[in-house]
Amino acid sequence: MYDVTLLKSFQTVAQEASFTKAAEKLHLTQSAVSAHVRRLEEQAGKPLLTRNTRSVALTSEGAMLLGYARAILRLNDEARIRLSGATKTAYLKIGASDDFMSSWLPDVLRDFQATRSGVTIEARVANTGVLLADMERGELDLVVGSRCQGDHTGHLLWREPLVWAYAKRALPDTLSPLSLALFPEPCPYRDAALAALAAAGREWRISMVSPSVGSLRAAAGSAFAVTPLNRSLLTSQLQALGPNAGLPDLPEVEFMVFSRGQDGSPAIGDLSNEIVRAAQLF
Repeated sequence: MYDVTLLKSFQTVAQEASFTKAAEKLHLTQSAVSAHVRRLEEQAGKPLLTRNTRSVALTSEGAMLLGYARAILRLNDEARIRLSGATKTAYLKIGASDDFMSSWLPDVLRDFQATRSGVTIEARVANTGVLLADMERGELDLVVGSRCQGDHTGHLLWREPLVWAYAKRALPDTLSPLSLALFPEPCPYRDAALAALAAAGREWRISMVSPSVGSLRAAAGSAFAVTPLNRSLLTSQLQALGPNAGLPDLPEVEFMVFSRGQDGSPAIGDLSNEIVRAAQLF
């Protein structure tokens, strides 16, 4: 079994991409942190980090161990809290896509945390696919995101159409490859859009990739590129295009709350229910 002290030093170095910054954060000397990582590499039997004079990066084995390290350290913290008798303390890590965190979800998180003594929430913003993978590794308790299809079970918040967003009173050039602005992989919007274009035999090129809803809307609003978005994200500068503009129909989007299930804190279920209730008012 790996020593949690070594795992904590390794995790901090990976997060900070620096032995110096990790030592400052852990209130240790740099030589002590370096010794911890070397001992962990000896235990693992493989190099976990690549080092040069300017940067630190994970090896493929290091990236694998980092996921386990986060889960082990989290479980260690939970066990310490429960055995100390502080059962009312809950540290919840949630993930949410940008469209949720740039609208109403922060208000829900604020109110939930304010009305429950001992509950602390940390939110991570990324694409739903990335967040679900993080949750499977034990790094997140709950994910709020979207899907066009998928095997993960969860609470359905609502459904709405996925549309091609583009500048008002403009049409994309139908003769050249269609310019696209997309979320990074893995992304249900991206997958659905590319599958629909392939089925329709429409040529395309990726002109922009961004994790930000705002930048994708700006790209569409300036007629730089077409972007697939759920209909409620359209602004007054955007229109929804379809077959009349030579673009294939897109599937509906399902907005969901996914959670770790029965192995987490009761507060996870409470927060999930609160998000479901808030979405009904949205």
